[in-house]
Amino acid sequence: MVLTFSEVLKAAGVFAYPLLGCSILALAIFIERTFSLFFRQVFPTPLLDALVAGEVNQVAADLRNAGGRIVNFYRGNSSDPDGLKAYARLEISRLERGIFLLDIIVAVAPLLGLLGTVTGLVGVFSGFDAESTLADTAQFGKGISLALSTTILGLATAIPAIAAATW
Repeated sequence: MVLTFSEVLKAAGVFAYPLLGCSILALAIFIERTFSLFFRQVFPTPLLDALVAGEVNQVAADLRNAGGRIVNFYRGNSSDPDGLKAYARLEISRLERGIFLLDIIVAVAPLLGLLGTVTGLVGVFSGFDAESTLADTAQFGKGISLALSTTILGLATAIPAIAAATW
């Protein structure tokens, strides 16, 4: 028997809500960072070509992108290479904003799934005693199957978030 997505969500109970929230947040961060970090927005092609050709002073510094802000800083402080490195690191940290939330989701989602699984298994085992019949064993197996649905949701949230954070 294969469970459908709606059956997994229903079986996850209250744990489905935070896991669904984690999934939506991870997707929103991934989409926002993908558009924000599009290479032409970070380092436009004319700026990159000028840097490769060594003609940094002949290109306009657009303060709307990280490359332009770094070039602008360089023009004002070209005698301080350590300052330029520090400023470039600052720009990189600005570009990585929000990524820490993906790291949190990667850590929390499987733990929420595990918590749901343990909660479900406690419920199943509390109704299973020495006088149980074979018919109760089928119910026991079904209960375990449904308890594991939170693990499925937790991993289904964490795995794409790991891929997004790494990419």
